[in-house]
Order: sequence, then structure tokens, then C-alpha cells
Amino acid sequence: QVQLVESGGGLVQPGGSLRLSCAASGFTPEYYNIGWFRQAPGKEREGVSYFSSTDGRTFYADSVKGRFTISRANTKNTVYLQMTSLKSEDKAVYYCATEASIASLRPNVYPYWGQGTQVTVSS
Repeated sequence: QVQLVESGGGLVQPGGSLRLSCAASGFTPEYYNIGWFRQAPGKEREGVSYFSSTDGRTFYADSVKGRFTISRANTKNTVYLQMTSLKSEDKAVYYCATEASIASLRPNVYPYWGQGTQVTVSS
């Protein structure tokens, strides 16, 4: 069965960095699109970035462009989200998700989700 496990969240000061990991099992990650999403308290889940398995394209939400980088491990079973220059508004639970045929920042496209990892940005 498809399983995604996020890790790497924590407390960081504004301007700091974190690297989130999404470990995949139960499917062949290199054939699936992987997306990172986040949900802050009282807000809807929003797309942050995705990695397209079809052509290796990456895409970022405007709010994180230039600060976040999505990448895939050489083993292809782990996808990372490197986050730099973190701001208080980046505080949220971060989720990874996977889908076989569509790469998108729209959460409702993705059927498989991890449990999330908390990122807190505070001084």
C-alpha cells in the first residue's frame, strides 16, 4: 500500500532553514508526482511545490519561490523540501502527497497523503 512519511519539522527562528523529508513506500516513486502542501491553523491546505515524475519539472507557489527547493534523492524513494529564509507566515503543518498522472498544486488532485510534520517559525 502507498505510504508517505514526513519528517524534519521543528522550531526555527525567522530567517532560519529546515529540510523536510518525505519517505515513500508501497509504490514506485519515480513514476509518481510528489507534492508538498501546508496548512496553517484556520486556513485551507495550500500547495507549496511539486516534482513532476514525467519530465523532472518542479513548480513553486509564489509565496515560497526563491526560498524553498524541492528535490528527490538518488534512490528516488525520498523527496526533500529545503526551506530557507523562513518567515513567521511559513508556520504550518507540512504534508507530502503523491499522484500518478497529474502534477499540480491543487490538494484535491492527490489521493495519497502523509501524516504531516509541524513547522514553527518563531523567535
